Amino acid sequence: MQANSESGKAVTLFPDDVKELTRKSKEGTYTLLDVRQPFEYEENHLPGARLIPLPELADSLGELDSRKPTIVYCAVGGRSRMAAQFLVHQGFDEVYHLEGGIESWEDPTATGPREFHLKFIRGDETPEEVIMVAYRMEEGLKKFHELMRAEAEDPDLVVLLTGLIKAEESHERTLLELLSQYGHEGVAMELGSLEDKPEVMEGGLDAGEFVNGNRRFLQSVSGYLELAMMIETQALDLYLRMAGESRVDSAKTVLLRIAEEEKAHLAMLARFMEEKAG
Repeated sequence: MQANSESGKAVTLFPDDVKELTRKSKEGTYTLLDVRQPFEYEENHLPGARLIPLPELADSLGELDSRKPTIVYCAVGGRSRMAAQFLVHQGFDEVYHLEGGIESWEDPTATGPREFHLKFIRGDETPEEVIMVAYRMEEGLKKFHELMRAEAEDPDLVVLLTGLIKAEESHERTLLELLSQYGHEGVAMELGSLEDKPEVMEGGLDAGEFVNGNRRFLQSVSGYLELAMMIETQALDLYLRMAGESRVDSAKTVLLRIAEEEKAHLAMLARFMEEKAG
């Protein structure tokens, strides 16, 4: 299904439709637009969503690409329906509206204020710099999984954690390959020799705070899978928001590539959960 300005209407999508559309779409080729208020966005939002509260939308059209498919959502669907129709009338080529809003969304969501990503990026970083930021976050999550594996008593949990560690190692190899593509092979030695445990892991999460707040969920396979999906969702959100902030095309390309890796990791975790449920 496709929405367009000629039809005069936006297309209504249900959560599964939105998941399918975003799964099949390459990151950076569509806009996910949250039209709620900042305090709502900080509490939870869809990964990579751009926040423009409905009262600010008319004055913020220049910040959006009218040629890209735009998926609009709010809390329960009322504000997003109005916003989507407004965008159609403003000549946006392809507009979708999430029926039921974020309250109908059952998958993990991201948290944090609109400007959270600015803790990690200015916007003028080189590809080398953004890769180094991403590598240290990957290393932080890998060390977190290693710590949890050392404490785990459930054999099935040990197997899961071993798989997650291998996945993070695969992500790190991808980042090192990206470094070589951009002519920065020498930095690989610096990245590969990290000895101190990074305090920040994927998604910009503080490892110590995360353990203290979630330890009761870290003792079982089902609990750990839930938290792992939460971490990867937060990571996807952060990389997409960093890409949106970047003013360097090559760095933006790298961040979108890393975001695609996170989408694949989330899909892997979803398969793990389905296998366990089966």
